Amino acid sequence: MSDLLANRVAQATFFAWAIAQLLKVLIELIWRRKLNLRLLTSAGGMPSSHSATVCALATAIAMHDGMTSSLFAVSLVLATVVMYDAAGVRRAAGIQARILNQIIDELFQGHPISETRLRELLGHTPVQVVVGAALGILIAWAWLKP
Repeated sequence: MSDLLANRVAQATFFAWAIAQLLKVLIELIWRRKLNLRLLTSAGGMPSSHSATVCALATAIAMHDGMTSSLFAVSLVLATVVMYDAAGVRRAAGIQARILNQIIDELFQGHPISETRLRELLGHTPVQVVVGAALGILIAWAWLKP
C-alpha cells in the first residue's frame, strides 16, 4: 500500500480528481449561493472530474515515462474515450432523463405514479470537458514538474 501512496503518477491523478470535485462545490456556492456537498461524489457539472482525472493520468505518464511509451499511448486512448463518453453518451442520457421527467410531470399531474425521478446530471457540456481536461493537465504538470 505504501508503494501506491508514494506513486507520483497516482498522486497527481487522484489530486486532480479531488480538486475538480471541490471546484464543483465552490462553483455551485458562488453561482447559486447553495452549499451542495453531494457534488463531492457526483458525476456531471463544472469542471468534469472525469476529464481532469484521465488527463492528469495521461500527462503524468507522459512526464514520467515519456510520450513514446506504450503506457502513455494507452492512457491517451483511455482519456479520449472517457471524454467522448462524458460529453456524448452520458450527456445524451441526461437530456433524455430531463425530457422523461418533464413528460411525467405534465402527463400525470395529480395522479399517483412512481415518484422516482431519473438523474438528469449525468454528462458534461463540451466546455465542462475542456475545463476538466485543462485542470487535469495543469495539476499533473505542477505535481510532477522537475
